[in-house]
Amino acid sequence: MDLFSSPAGQAPLAYRMRPRRLADYIGQQALIGEGKPLKQMVDTATVRSMILWGPPGVGKTTLADILAQASGAALESLSAVMAGVKDIRTVVERARALAPTPVVLFLDEIHRLNKSQQDALLPHVESGLLTLIGATTENPSFEVNSALLSRARVYVLKPLTHEELIAVLRQALEDRENGLGDRRIAIEDGVLDALARASAGDARRALGLLEVACDFTRPDNGGETLALDALDDVIGHQAGAMDKQGDGYYDLLSAIHKSIRSSRPDAALLYIARFIQGGGDPLDVIRRLTAIASEDVGNADPRALPLAMAAWDAYLRLGDHEGQRAMAHAAIHLAVAPKSNRIDRAWKAAQKYAREQPRVEVPAYLRNAPTKLMAELGHGEGYRYAHSEPDGYPAGSAHSCWPEALPAARFYEPSELGHEKRFAAIMAWRAERDAEADGQG
Repeated sequence: MDLFSSPAGQAPLAYRMRPRRLADYIGQQALIGEGKPLKQMVDTATVRSMILWGPPGVGKTTLADILAQASGAALESLSAVMAGVKDIRTVVERARALAPTPVVLFLDEIHRLNKSQQDALLPHVESGLLTLIGATTENPSFEVNSALLSRARVYVLKPLTHEELIAVLRQALEDRENGLGDRRIAIEDGVLDALARASAGDARRALGLLEVACDFTRPDNGGETLALDALDDVIGHQAGAMDKQGDGYYDLLSAIHKSIRSSRPDAALLYIARFIQGGGDPLDVIRRLTAIASEDVGNADPRALPLAMAAWDAYLRLGDHEGQRAMAHAAIHLAVAPKSNRIDRAWKAAQKYAREQPRVEVPAYLRNAPTKLMAELGHGEGYRYAHSEPDGYPAGSAHSCWPEALPAARFYEPSELGHEKRFAAIMAWRAERDAEADGQG
């Protein structure tokens, strides 16, 4: 039984409602709309190798079926979870036997193919013996080798919109042949809206929830009614699980970071809540907050880093439930705080300079002199103890602490934001003292 064959017994509603023609397909108008690439393939009965990348339940398998039928090609289907090199070779032999009839290989979860499996597939896609349609929920640029990727166009499928999901549900309720139309189910206001919201862009989930919900209809004037309160037990707690190795996990961490950098506390809290509800590790959020404290807030608010570390400590001491509040506390503070990336810029500049100047010799007056010989060699001679200097600052370029043979460079330039404005004033005052000490004031 392949991916498109009907299972024994009553097929699920989502399977029965799978469109067989592009005209019945809902969603992905950027790909199947008039003049768009997949519509052109159907119209010209020509299919090219491609990878369909998108979340579950957005129609990847259905599109593969429609494209294969429209092109008149024989369809072979494999799941990368179960297929091995032997299975790929079997498909290749069948394709050779069918020549010159074109053969489309639909490979579900293509990101799970290992290198040897991808290598076994590559020459037959390259020769045109097989037209590959891969489906993946993961970023193919990370999971599919470059040679195979270069021979297949990647098309990105989006989650269905709220309105598209409602259209899918209405279609199922009205379809008498494959859907629920013969049951004449009356739907209370708000039911379809609630089901669409709970489905989070996944048409398969939406139809699955509708099918289960229809088990709780009540008789009503020769028909049935699906009441809004019947959905409580059907929908329940919809927490979408995330794969820690997947894009969704790191996309949410990226959204958290960029929301805080953009000083948007509400957006940051939303993405943190979604991350945790999806099974993400709160400590991954706290680690990101700690990085943000130096990278994006820095000395504009010197309290940021200690606060992030305190949130980390509080989470470990209090446990998950109470600790999450400490995490939210730190996130809000970081988002509202003035921002400066001058620490990040200074550190990168120092690293670059050090790479370009591999010989960095410490001036003699800064060197340690734990032995008599080292003292005789001049180590520590001329060092000025800052706490003994006027205003606690040894002024003058002669005590700049910079390596004597290297050209001077300035890495840290404080901004005029938050506490860094005070840093800028202190550094400017010290520059004036240096100029005076050097006889330039």
